[in-house]
Amino acid sequence: MKSYLLGIDVGTSACKAALFDEDGAVKAGSGADYPVLYPQPGWAEQSPDDWWNAVCKAIRQLLEQEEVSPGQIAGVGIAGQSWSAIPVDSAGKALCNTPIWMDTRAQAICNRLGEEIGEDAIFPVCGNPLQPTYTLPKVLWYREHRPELYRQADKILQSNGYIAYRLTGAVSQDLSQGYGYHCFDMRTGRWDESLCRAMGLRRDLLPDIVDCSQIIGTVTAEAAGLCGLAEGTPVVAGGLDAACGALGVGVLADGETQEQGGQAGGMSICTETYRADPRLILSHHVAPGRWLLQGGTVGGGGILRWFEREFCDRERAIAVRQGTGSFAEMDRLAADVPVGSDGVVFLPYMAGERSPIWNPHAKGVYYGLDYTKTRAHLLRASMEGAAFALRHNLLAAQEAGAGVERLRAMGGAANSRLWTQMKSDVTGKPVDVPASDHATTLGAAILAGVAVGMYPDFHSAVSKTVRLRRSHQPNPATRDTYDAGFQTYLALYEQLKPLMK
Repeated sequence: MKSYLLGIDVGTSACKAALFDEDGAVKAGSGADYPVLYPQPGWAEQSPDDWWNAVCKAIRQLLEQEEVSPGQIAGVGIAGQSWSAIPVDSAGKALCNTPIWMDTRAQAICNRLGEEIGEDAIFPVCGNPLQPTYTLPKVLWYREHRPELYRQADKILQSNGYIAYRLTGAVSQDLSQGYGYHCFDMRTGRWDESLCRAMGLRRDLLPDIVDCSQIIGTVTAEAAGLCGLAEGTPVVAGGLDAACGALGVGVLADGETQEQGGQAGGMSICTETYRADPRLILSHHVAPGRWLLQGGTVGGGGILRWFEREFCDRERAIAVRQGTGSFAEMDRLAADVPVGSDGVVFLPYMAGERSPIWNPHAKGVYYGLDYTKTRAHLLRASMEGAAFALRHNLLAAQEAGAGVERLRAMGGAANSRLWTQMKSDVTGKPVDVPASDHATTLGAAILAGVAVGMYPDFHSAVSKTVRLRRSHQPNPATRDTYDAGFQTYLALYEQLKPLMK
């Protein structure tokens, strides 16, 4: 009996794979990491083949953990990071590294499109701001700076689409990742032919759009030999990692909101009506008939990974001696600092910043240092800065008419009770933490489960698989301190913005 679902998440720092039973319980999980390359200022790239090798490694490790036969896996779903631009030739070979969501090399192209076509003509169609981090400007960058590659390309794929191709040999573009293109009609979910022509984009590069839960093919014999899955296993198109994560924490109804704590930070608000704002990000949900109004920041878990790498040798050593983990030790260090970090405020713009300020030149800043401040102050301020970025996006969403009552946390940051409570206090919103640490892979697996008939619909799937582990309520005693800190956070950026360029 085929009783398991495989979810794959192609993240920024690593690939994760998890095997779920019908109730959403994790049977086994695994992962494999890969580097981000920064060959020039403003560039951030990854190798699609690194992703594929990591996927194969993670699946093989996962299957070795438990006595699960590959033949027991009913279907495979794939979540992927946003705004990739993977040119593949007619044989499906990736022609170069792909710029990822942090890459801002195409700013000049965005400036020119804004002048030649006009953002007032583009935004009403795609519902997204014209920014270099999206997919379309990167493809046009190939046309201008790598013309031989642009001519050789047969299709442009997204991260989950590339892994789906390596598994099945089928080319696909899922609905939720369409928002990376400014020639994508956000209302109809189709390519806008007139904007493709106006932007000078080869229409034949764009694969046909399919629903996220559509079975696009089955695992080939070649892929089965590499990754260990059974030949013939159904694979669905999958979708955007933030959207899969939203599904994996149970965000399906209008107004329900996911708070993201992976490498990137931000939030995704489910809306059953079209709602766009140029400060925010709009995509289709992986569940049909819904959109996600998103705030996406560069300052998520990546902030703590950077801080741990550069400043936390002592915590790593303590973790080894005590059998804990460096991030748990960092929580203890930060907890010793008062709310508000004694006036230290951090701008978490470590790779420019996305919403709501959209400034590729923005820089990370610590403000408020003096001789009384310690490494612990910098750490806590880093965590609070990411929470301020979340609040900034929620404020923009509120002004756009999308009110939020509660948040559902996902990602590795949700394992930190201190950080989750901080986000609740800073935003003034209750934060619920689902039982699974595998929200994104669970969401991808649910897509496969609906496709193969394991669940009759998305609501049934969520009610069966998603359970809450704990909840955080905002502490009124912190409100004044965090309100003052947030105002400083906003003022710092406005004052420093001219210097950042």
